[in-house]
Amino acid sequence: MRAVGLLLLLLALCGSGAQGELQETETTKTTTADIWAEVRALRDMVVELKVELRNVQATVTDSESQVEDLKAELMVTNVYVELLQRENSELQTRLSSSESELLISKTRIDTLERENTERKVAFYIGLTDSHHVGPFNTDTTLKYSKVFTNIGDAYNPSTGFFTAPVRGVYYFHFTMSGYQAGWMGVEVYKNNQWIMGNQEYQEERGHNYFTNSIVLELMAGDEIHLVLPSGHSLYDSANNHNTFSGSLLFTL
Repeated sequence: MRAVGLLLLLLALCGSGAQGELQETETTKTTTADIWAEVRALRDMVVELKVELRNVQATVTDSESQVEDLKAELMVTNVYVELLQRENSELQTRLSSSESELLISKTRIDTLERENTERKVAFYIGLTDSHHVGPFNTDTTLKYSKVFTNIGDAYNPSTGFFTAPVRGVYYFHFTMSGYQAGWMGVEVYKNNQWIMGNQEYQEERGHNYFTNSIVLELMAGDEIHLVLPSGHSLYDSANNHNTFSGSLLFTL
């Protein structure tokens, strides 16, 4: 009986050891399986990371390419801006030049308009409505007070002087009338220098006329006026028996 008991105890011990080894083996297998699972998970993670890295590298490459493209576009833009600035500067220069040319043109136009106005010279005037003029003891400048036409304002009725506004050739015409017996006449002066004279003796009272004309080359500022010689007389009324006229034929 004791031997049987020992045998049973040995078997029990062997069974217990085998069961422990079995449990240890199963535990080792489980641990190994978990490790390989983790390794596979890490491998998959590494693969995913490599893919993401390649994607990131591709994105970086694209970004770098875009940056290079942007740099190129920026350079082109800078060149374009410089060209625009240069063109703007040239346009401003041209504008300033155009403004200067416009100012010069305006000045020339003003000058031409003034010269054109000065070239329009014509007058027609009558002497007086007071009937008898003279005779006087001295030569007397005739002041034609009745201004019918005075284009260019070259004739001054206050002084009786015509002043040439421009250098040119001028035509003058005068008609004289007398009524009293005696001498009637007129003299033409240029800058107080005698040019010509007409006179006629009348035997008795009554209307008497003579007329004459003259063409003169005058400088700007030259003056023309008519003089009634001393001892001579004229007659005028509202009928304008005595007239004086002139015009610019052409400039020189």
